[in-house]
This record gives sequence, C-alpha cells and structure tokens, in this order.
Amino acid sequence: MFFGSAGYTAGYAMKAWGVTPEIGLLLGTLAAALAGLLVGSLAIRRQGIYFAMITLALSQMVYFVLLQAPFTGGEDGLQGVPRGSFLGIFDLSSDIAMYYFVALVFVLGFVAIWRIVNSPFGHILKAIRENEPRAVSLGYDANRFKLLAFVLSSALAGLAGSLKVLVLGVETLTDVHWHTSGEVVLMTLMGGVGTLLGPVIGATAVVGIQSELADKVGSWVTVIMGVIFVICVLSFRKGIVGGLLAVLTPGQKRKPANPKVASTPNT
Repeated sequence: MFFGSAGYTAGYAMKAWGVTPEIGLLLGTLAAALAGLLVGSLAIRRQGIYFAMITLALSQMVYFVLLQAPFTGGEDGLQGVPRGSFLGIFDLSSDIAMYYFVALVFVLGFVAIWRIVNSPFGHILKAIRENEPRAVSLGYDANRFKLLAFVLSSALAGLAGSLKVLVLGVETLTDVHWHTSGEVVLMTLMGGVGTLLGPVIGATAVVGIQSELADKVGSWVTVIMGVIFVICVLSFRKGIVGGLLAVLTPGQKRKPANPKVASTPNT
C-alpha cells in the first residue's frame, strides 16, 4: 500500500508535472507518510490478527482505487517516467550514476533506522513491545508512540517505492498487491526479525533467489518461495542473522528495555 502508492505519486509527479527527482522522491515519501497516518490511526487500535486484517483490507481498497484511477494507467501501469538529474547537477540517466545514487539513499536510510532504534524514542518502543501495560502505567502514551512508528515505517516504504519508479521508469499494480507485502514478510523472516541487518540479508537472499530461478523454473519460483516461507516459519524462526547471533552469543537473553527510559514518566 505505502510502497506502491508512493511510487505512483512520485512517478506521476515526475512524468506529468515535470518535477525533479528529489521533489518526486519527497512527494512520494510524504504521500506514504500521510497514508500511514490515516491507516495507522485506525489500525493501532487493534493487535494481532485484527491488526493484520484491518491493514490488509485497507491495502486492498487502495489497490482497487489505483486500478480504476485514470492517472495510473490501470493494468498497463504508469510508464515512461523520466530519471532526470538530481539537484540539476547529477545526471541519473546513466545506470552507474543511478547505482551510486540508490546506494547513497540506502546507506542514509539504514543510518536513520539505526539512529531511531538506538534513540530514547526507540527504547520507549522496545519498552512498549516488551510490556505495554507497564509502559502505560509509567506515563507513556503507547498509542501515540506506535502511531509515530507506523508513520515512520510508512514513510520509509514510500521512499523505497519512489526510488523504484525512478530506477525502472514504470509503476505497476504489482507494487500495491498483497503479494508484495508477503515478500517483505518473507525477507524479514528469512533475515531475522528484530535485527537491523536481518531484513537487508533477507531481501538480498529473496531477490537473488528470484533472479536466479525466474528463467529456469518460470512461475514455479512462487511455489519455491512459498516453501521457503513455510520452512522459515516452522523451523528457522530466528532467521539468518538471528541464528548467527544465537550461535555467537549462546545463552545470552534479550536485553531489557533501557531502564533509564522505561522507568521515567513521559513529560
């Protein structure tokens, strides 16, 4: 939902309005953040399967809206999105230049995630994850923090979607389909839930497997990915990074939330 809608927003802005790549990326990210604010305001009121069903239902609504919207191109997708030049200086028409630009955005995004996770805000989120009633009793507004985390996650997904349409020059309904959400879950499970490097390793593994097997087994690659997903859920729940950490640090339990943050009421 956030990945694809941001891609359509950025792609349409760059193609129809002729905005520069940096403005297109910004508009796509802001559109995803706004969608995250609206969806999160409803979704965070529920947990577990109810949370998943609400977000899935809203995601499908967005899918059908974009299917019928006149500016998306329907099933043909939004095509011919120009790359342009970043800040009017760096020409992104070259694949080499685009590669380094994407790498720079990735590094900056990863650093931003690391900083958020290790900030007081991140420690409060950990406290809410570990024991939400206790965090609430200490004076924290759990819903407000969860909503902010939801919006930040949506914005990051929107940045990725905007970057994809800039690289490929096309945006399709595949990016707003529930199957894309399933791939993200698979990447996270394979790499390791609750780790910073896990999703990166998982995404590299999943995309690599799809690229290598697409020409060899055709549509069967979807079946293979489904089998991998089942195996990860049943037998490999810590993922690649989580499993390595368990081997390298045997017997070490998860560290509790920062007591300096979790024990002081929010003012």
